[in-house]
Amino acid sequence: MKLCLECQRSFSAPDWCCPHCGHAPTKRGGFLAFAPQPAEHNDGFNPKFFQLMVEVDPTHFWFVSRNRILGDVLRKRFAAPTNVLEMGCGTGFVLSGLHATFPQARLSGSDILTEGLAFTARRAPSAFLFQMDARHIPFREEFSLIGAFDVLEHIEEDESVLAQMYQACKPGGGIVLTVPQHRWLWSRVDDFAHHKRRYTRAELIEKVTRASFRIEYATSFVSLLLPLMLASRGLKKSGANMDKQMEEVGLKIGRLTNAVLGAVMQIERGLIRLGLSFPFGGSLLLVARKPDNP
Repeated sequence: MKLCLECQRSFSAPDWCCPHCGHAPTKRGGFLAFAPQPAEHNDGFNPKFFQLMVEVDPTHFWFVSRNRILGDVLRKRFAAPTNVLEMGCGTGFVLSGLHATFPQARLSGSDILTEGLAFTARRAPSAFLFQMDARHIPFREEFSLIGAFDVLEHIEEDESVLAQMYQACKPGGGIVLTVPQHRWLWSRVDDFAHHKRRYTRAELIEKVTRASFRIEYATSFVSLLLPLMLASRGLKKSGANMDKQMEEVGLKIGRLTNAVLGAVMQIERGLIRLGLSFPFGGSLLLVARKPDNP
């Protein structure tokens, strides 16, 4: 069901004009905008990075590996979701992976910024794309699967987001989250990415449980490369230009290095597919379910 963010009443209609109060979202950059003000003034991400990310993520070992691990976990935990939402879809790299994983599902993608949605539209042309503030989701019991992949750490009020995800999720549906892990790994990488926090496993599980979801599965990943991550944290932050900064935080690396790191992540992916749950790692993946009778 659609949810009017003005009067907080649910409705079903072909368009977004609320039949109860007449409110309708505006458009920004050609996309429906449910929270246009935060789209203009947001400190969670620098929109200048979208073009750079489009060039980096299709081949970078971290983005490719995360998509592969997500695909494995999603296929195992969600047989055939009918209606899938990715929150914070950025430039659409993960959303295109979701389409490959669940080709029959109706896909939706949202982001607080509209600048990336144009890239997403090219990568996932059949998806319904819109701008929103994740703290105010304009749906109620609509989606059988909601994903937020490295999104929560950008939002101060992460528990409000989880509560909204619970509202938008169908009974029996679920959520999949990835977040950066371990506070002691905080570095210039987190500053560059505009993170608000890195999570502990206990913290994320507690917050998701408090939102009334039931935890089904959790594992760390980027675990075999954790010693390398620790070593890289010792390098000093610099005030270089954007290309240099991206190189320093690991977004621009040589082909050989990328291939070697990708091979290590393939080994890790295989271990996760076998059912291993890593206790430590640069990132954390969590699957939770909304009860059938909430």
